[in-house]
Amino acid sequence: MSRQVNRRRFLQSAAAAAAAPYVLTSTALGAPDRAPASERITLAGIGLGGQGRGNLGAFLGQGDMQVVGVCDVDSRHRGMARDMAEKRYAREKADGTWKGCQEYTDFREVVARDDIDTVLIATPDHWHCLVAVAAAKAGKDMYCEKPLSLTIRQGRVLSDTIRQYGRIFQTGSQQRSDGRFRFACELARNGYLGKLHTITCGLPTGGSCGVQPPKPVPDGFDYDMWLGPAPYSPYCDHRTHWDFRWILDYSGGQITDWGGHHPDIAQWGMGTEHTGPVEVQGQGEFPTEGLWNAAINYRVECKYANGVTMIVTNKFENGVKFEGDKGWCFVSRGRIDAEPKGLLSAKVSPNEVNLYRSPGHHRNFVECVKNRRECIAPCETAHRSITIAHLGNIAMKLQRPLKWDPVSETFPGDAEATRMTDRAMRSPWSL
Repeated sequence: MSRQVNRRRFLQSAAAAAAAPYVLTSTALGAPDRAPASERITLAGIGLGGQGRGNLGAFLGQGDMQVVGVCDVDSRHRGMARDMAEKRYAREKADGTWKGCQEYTDFREVVARDDIDTVLIATPDHWHCLVAVAAAKAGKDMYCEKPLSLTIRQGRVLSDTIRQYGRIFQTGSQQRSDGRFRFACELARNGYLGKLHTITCGLPTGGSCGVQPPKPVPDGFDYDMWLGPAPYSPYCDHRTHWDFRWILDYSGGQITDWGGHHPDIAQWGMGTEHTGPVEVQGQGEFPTEGLWNAAINYRVECKYANGVTMIVTNKFENGVKFEGDKGWCFVSRGRIDAEPKGLLSAKVSPNEVNLYRSPGHHRNFVECVKNRRECIAPCETAHRSITIAHLGNIAMKLQRPLKWDPVSETFPGDAEATRMTDRAMRSPWSL
């Protein structure tokens, strides 16, 4: 199923310029620390707001990757991303100029190009699976931001599609590439904490905003395309771009925004990356008025078949705490702590569980595109992690304990809850 990466196919003739109006020669960007143009992995970015441009910058720093396209429904985002690429590559040329990063509004034009090997997907959450499925079917490998999906079913469809088409997939759950998180998980996996009984994931508190009156759509913004499969709503401030996260039509609030981070690490440390809890219950405080409607305060408890309880809440310190009958370990992006303190100097031996070591999240993706090995944050793992957040939102909405079957990915005997594992899409979009 592996596809040989070969940029020479779009350098072979001038006819290629009809589909791609730029042509790179082997010396076009001949910086000494960069591979020849014909040997670079080509990438296009889709969804280039703040997080998307951050990822794009990381890929621009990879000497064996070439950014050749940028796609966004907002012309400002497209322009900023194009300028990032062209200014970066211009610095590497003797004459200090370079043009050749094509702009797009519709992601379908990007995935239709045979000369693009990989795509970066950093759209709003309700677009992730539609774009990624199309990219997989077009033979692209992809780096896709978290949370993986808007619904449990969408995540299942995407993971199955990635497997079917043999694509390389990296989720933007970059904490897996952080040595502190890996070490905490190795302590948990190897029994240094004793028998695990509780894992707590502390996430941020949500927010609210007032009623937002409809406003004209800004120039250069294809708002209907931005909505895509989501229900139609008039444009207003605080609906799009960063703030979409707090509206349930497009995302799931802080619990899904961070669900691809701390609950993902909890699953890694427990060794449950390919399964999930068997029971879930949750309590949440939701805004009573205004535009944003995702939970502000929340507490979700998930019970696993191995006896561990995972708690996901905004009431604990941001980070992940593994608790066993012999000690505990807390890890966050800023620190790691443990009790007894001697755990922090423990040396995991080669014959114990040694978890995946990444050279850096973006670099790991590039290397896996080349060697066709699984990335540190593959699609199925991301699907199982974000399912915890989706289960939490469902439990909070229904306000009752739920049984969950992680094999069939249904709530046994509960048709109402099972229906909430997916949502209708606005025509003409579908998976």
